[in-house]
Amino acid sequence: MKNQNKEILTINNVSIQFGNFKAIKDVSTKVYTNEIRFFIGPNGAGKTTILDAICGRTQVKSGHIIFNKHYDLTKIKEFKIAKLGVGRKFQAPSVFSSLTVRENMELVASRNHSLVSTTFGSLEKEQKDYVDYILEFIGLKDEQMFYPKKLSHGQKQWLEIAMIMVSRPKLILLDEPVAGMGRHETEKTEELILKMKKECSLIVVEHDMKFAKHISDYVTVFFDGQILDEGTIDEIEQNPEVIKVYLGRGSEENA
Repeated sequence: MKNQNKEILTINNVSIQFGNFKAIKDVSTKVYTNEIRFFIGPNGAGKTTILDAICGRTQVKSGHIIFNKHYDLTKIKEFKIAKLGVGRKFQAPSVFSSLTVRENMELVASRNHSLVSTTFGSLEKEQKDYVDYILEFIGLKDEQMFYPKKLSHGQKQWLEIAMIMVSRPKLILLDEPVAGMGRHETEKTEELILKMKKECSLIVVEHDMKFAKHISDYVTVFFDGQILDEGTIDEIEQNPEVIKVYLGRGSEENA
């Protein structure tokens, strides 16, 4: 997996500062093609801040974030980063409650993201076929004419993931995707992310260590704005420092 020719994202000596507070301190790591990378660590360790920097929501003070070997994301605006193939899902689902599941997806799939054009069915056949494919892929085909209020919490999370996937990103950032889910929905989300790995790379911020243990390829542990350790989940679980600052706290699974 760690083929040096197949990295999708290189974070190189990145620092982020808010006023006098140094949120991220000289962080470097690489994420590879078709990898499920987990970012874990205590609350306030810098995990979500790094996601914000990757997608262009937060400006870095120094360093570079190179996407697909060619694009320095630190110099590109957020909407352009999304068009390059970086999708971001936040912790709380953000969908259009007045549109059906399918309409939410078609809105994203439409070339100009115009609500009017989508409402009047201007999508090309290939786009409609791809929406059908993602609905089947994500497990919401039978609910495609539902409005979001009829969906369970997990289904709303899956809908938002589907809305990201319909843009065909090369890298998806997921911020606590199983927060608030029961075990059954969490297990279905595990299955979904493992399927998504065949389509793209994923970075997942999560406190649920059982979830991480089931599906992660590689784990980066953040503490105090820095990388404390990296490795497989089994490797990092053997690190006394990781146990001390994070795993010994119960991984903040219920935080």
